[in-house]
Amino acid sequence: MSCGEPHETDCSEVLDHLYEFLDHEMPDSDCTKFETHFEECSPCLEKYGLEQAVKKLVKRCCGHDDVPTDLRAKVMGRIDLIRSGQAVPEHDLTAAPPEPEQSAAQRRSAPSPSPQES
Repeated sequence: MSCGEPHETDCSEVLDHLYEFLDHEMPDSDCTKFETHFEECSPCLEKYGLEQAVKKLVKRCCGHDDVPTDLRAKVMGRIDLIRSGQAVPEHDLTAAPPEPEQSAAQRRSAPSPSPQES
């Protein structure tokens, strides 16, 4: 999305970092650049307003649930890995390792379970 007008801060940069702005997770200097951009660019201002409304709705409808401590720790750990530039594993680091898949030959050679007698 772009209004087609030149801006000091490009529309794509604003939209890429919109949630950081909404969540107050960016430096004040960047916030000021974004606020200036919203004053100049009605499409980005509209997108900002929409995302802000969605965030408020989610908070109102779902904001009463407590986040489990272990989930919060996992999420924060992943965020720290991403910010440090380290590779982020695709699987859950705290979960038990996945069971290895059996090959077709292993499945054929495995003994069949016998029916239990009563």
